[in-house]
Amino acid sequence: MKIYQEETDKYAIWRGVVTEGFKKWLKGEKVYTRAKERISLYVADEVKTDWQNFINVNKPAFPTFSELIRQSVNAFIEDSSRVSNELSKLNPTTISNISHALKEPLTSIKGYSQLLLESDEYRGKLSNHIEETIKNIFDQSNLLENIIKNFLDNIQPNVSPYDILLIEDDLPTIRLITSYFENKDYICKGVVSGTKGLEELKRTIPKVILLDIILPDISGYDICQTIKTDNSFKKIPVFFLTAISESEVKKNFRTSLANGYILKPFNFSDFDVIFEILNGKAN
Repeated sequence: MKIYQEETDKYAIWRGVVTEGFKKWLKGEKVYTRAKERISLYVADEVKTDWQNFINVNKPAFPTFSELIRQSVNAFIEDSSRVSNELSKLNPTTISNISHALKEPLTSIKGYSQLLLESDEYRGKLSNHIEETIKNIFDQSNLLENIIKNFLDNIQPNVSPYDILLIEDDLPTIRLITSYFENKDYICKGVVSGTKGLEELKRTIPKVILLDIILPDISGYDICQTIKTDNSFKKIPVFFLTAISESEVKKNFRTSLANGYILKPFNFSDFDVIFEILNGKAN
């Protein structure tokens, strides 16, 4: 009895009665530990009948309702992952176009149905049947909207690796620097805000980060501190690329935890320190 309780973390006797689990254990039958939990669900009689008919036809593979549910859930998870992986191979522009094509007509359908339901002009003038139909259209529109958001909007396209992450809100500067590094056989990825830069880090770890200080959403100083205090990113060299005065940069440089800075307007020779890092020659 003591061995049973140590192995299963279950009582052999509960309130003066020998437990069924202990009886099964004595017979050599499998006893589930508390690592497994029972999950109950309610279904309509028609659904239960359909499931039972399926089990009767496929008895060897699905001997019980529990086995049918377990395998069904596992198959659904595998299928969802496979579909997500396939969609992730699509061009980001294609995904965006699909999302746009679905959302545009949905916006009109949802908007007009809401307008009919809430407008004083039509209140009390619609028959119950028509009003219920419009409510159903509105509810289904919300449902479809959530499906689009949860499915298409969360697809992460396959990300190609790159060497440098450039967080810079000036597009001509992004084009100039990415072209320069491409001519040197390095890949530079440019994003136009601090938020996008931090999101990009969750997908790909670059060899070095070039960071503007004045950005439309988050200060470059704050972004640098965020990166340098995160165990996943703190080893990435971060260099400010900025047009503010050098005295201002020096005043905040230590607390920002940055590795260095390059002032605008820059000479391409200023990027020699970046090439040393890319080539593994930096101290």
